[in-house]
Amino acid sequence: MQNIRNIAIIAHVDHGKTTLVDKMLLAGHLFRDNQNAGELILDNNDLERERGITILSKNVSIDYKGYKINIIDTPGHADFGGEVERVLNMADGCLLLVDAFEGPMPQTRFVLQKAIQMGLKPVVVINKVDKPNCRPDEVQEMVFDLMFNLNATEEQLDFPTIYGSAKQGWMSEDWRTPTDNILPVLDAIVKYIPAPEQIEGDPQMLITSLDYSSYVGRIAIGRVHRGEICQGMDIALCKKDGSVVKQRIKELHTFEGMGRKQVESVKSGDICALVGIEGFEIGDTISTLENPEPLPRIAIDEPTMSMTFTINDSPFFGKDGKYVTSRHIHDRLMRELDRNLALRVEKTDREDMWTVFGRGVLHLSVLIETMRREGYELQVGQPQVIIKEIDGVKCEPIEQLTINVPEEYSSKIIDMVTRRRGEMVAMETQNDRIHIEFNIPSRGIIGLRNNVLTGSAGEAIMAHRFLEFQPWKGEIERRTNGSLIAMEAGTAFAYALDKLQDRGRFFIFPQEEVYAGQVVGENAKEGDIVVNVTKSKKLTNMRASGADDKAKIIPPIVFSLEEALEYIKSDEYVEVTPNHLRLRKIILDEIERKRLNKQ
Repeated sequence: MQNIRNIAIIAHVDHGKTTLVDKMLLAGHLFRDNQNAGELILDNNDLERERGITILSKNVSIDYKGYKINIIDTPGHADFGGEVERVLNMADGCLLLVDAFEGPMPQTRFVLQKAIQMGLKPVVVINKVDKPNCRPDEVQEMVFDLMFNLNATEEQLDFPTIYGSAKQGWMSEDWRTPTDNILPVLDAIVKYIPAPEQIEGDPQMLITSLDYSSYVGRIAIGRVHRGEICQGMDIALCKKDGSVVKQRIKELHTFEGMGRKQVESVKSGDICALVGIEGFEIGDTISTLENPEPLPRIAIDEPTMSMTFTINDSPFFGKDGKYVTSRHIHDRLMRELDRNLALRVEKTDREDMWTVFGRGVLHLSVLIETMRREGYELQVGQPQVIIKEIDGVKCEPIEQLTINVPEEYSSKIIDMVTRRRGEMVAMETQNDRIHIEFNIPSRGIIGLRNNVLTGSAGEAIMAHRFLEFQPWKGEIERRTNGSLIAMEAGTAFAYALDKLQDRGRFFIFPQEEVYAGQVVGENAKEGDIVVNVTKSKKLTNMRASGADDKAKIIPPIVFSLEEALEYIKSDEYVEVTPNHLRLRKIILDEIERKRLNKQ
C-alpha cells in the first residue's frame, strides 16, 4: 500500500498557485522531456490563461520519496463556489498560498473558511518574497489572525510556514536564506499533512467531481471512503431521491502526473475515476448491493442569476460564426450541463430561446465567452436575479461584498453602495487603506464594479460571495441614461459622429458597419434618441468662407463581455459572435418600438 497525501491548494486570484503546482510537478520529475517548460500546465484552457484565474478544478499527482501526493487545485472565485465545496471533500489537508505583499484576501477567506470547518490541517506558503517592499513576517501574523477569526482549532493554528518564490523556483523555512529548489514544500506536506484513514469494510465512495470524454461518456471521480473498489464489480448507486440503481464498473483509473492510469483495484483514501457508471449526479454514493449505505450529500449553492439566451437574428447573423441555429445552441447548452454543476437550463415557450441559471455574472459570462470562441453566434439578455417565495414572503439573494479602497475615496464608495440598498456591516483601517464589508442584494452588484473603479480612480479591490436569501429590499435605481440608436444600416462616418458628439458617448469606431436598431452610444440625458451615424459630407461647389474643420473624435467606449452584460437595459440584447460584441434593441424597428411603448 502506498503512502498517500491528499491536499487541496487554496489561494486568492493571482497569488501564484498555478505556478507553484507547475514547479512541484517539475520537482516530481514528470516533465524532464517537456520542451515548453515555461508554460502553465494546469490552467490549460485559453480563457484561464488570459484572465489568470482557475475556473475548473483539476487533479494531478506527484510521486515523491515513495509518497503519492494528490494535489487538488481549487478555484479562487466565489462564483465557482460549487467547485470549491466538492473539491475539499477529497482532501485531508490544505496548502494555503498567500502573497508576501498583499496578505490574505477576501476570496482566500471564503475557501479557507470551508476548509477549516471540514477540519483540514493547513500548511502555509508565503509566496513572492522576491517582490520589493514585501512583508513576510507581518503577513504570517495576518494569516494567524485570520485563522483565529475563522474559529480554527489549536491543532490547526499550530501550522508550519514555508517562504519562497514559486516563479524563481525556490522555497525555504526562512525567507532570508533562499535555497535552489522547491523541495521544502514537498517535505512539509509529507511531514505535516495526515495520511488518509484506512477504513475497512464494505466499499463506499462519494462522487465529488466528474469528467467527460466523447469516447466513454461521463466519468465519476471521488475519493474511496472505505473498503476496496475493484474493476468489473457490481455496485449500487444511491441517488438523491433515495432510490438505488445497480451498476457495474467497467474501468478504474487513478491519477498519475497529469494523466491517469488503469488499475485493478483502489483502496480507501485514494482518489480514483470510474468509467461505465450511468445516470449519476454529483453527491451520489457508490456502495454495495447487499448493504447500500449513502454518505451525506454535498450541498451545492443554488444559482442566484438567470439570463435569456437566444439565437442571433440581427441583420448581420451568420457572418462570423459556424454554429448559428437553435439546434446547435441547444446541444451545446446540454453538453455544458454534463460537467458544470451550478448551471441549470430551462426551455421557454419559444423554440429558439432558453433561460440559463448560474451563480453570478462571471460564471455565466465564462460560458458565453467559451461558446463564442468555439464559433457560436448567440444573443443574451439582461442578467436577472432569482426571486424565491419563502413562507409567503418575496425573497432575493443577498451577497457579502468586501471593498478595499484608499481612505480618500471611502465616503464616495459607501454612498454608491448604500444607494443600491447595501448595508455596511464592518469597517477597519489597514495602513492607508480602508476595508469595508457590506450586505447587498445581488441586483445591486450588477454594474457596480465599473462605478466603483471609476469612483476610486481604479484603486478599489472588490470581491463578493453569496450569503443567503432575505426579504426583498425595494427598488434599486439602474442606469438612467438613454441609448443612442442607429437610424439605418450602413457605414458609420467620422463626419456624422463628429456632429453628434454633444449628444453623448459612442461605442463604435468610424468606418464600422452598423444596422438599424443597433445601440451605438449612450445618451447624455434620459430617454433614447435615434441618430443617423451613416450621413456623409456632401461635397458641392458652394463653400462657406474659412477652412474646413477637421473631425475631432473622442475615442469610443469598448466593452468587455461582462461590462456589456451589466450595462444593457431590459429591452436590449448583447449580440455575441466570434469577432464582435454589439449592443442592440430587442425590437429593431423604430415604429414598432414606439407602438409598444404606447401600449
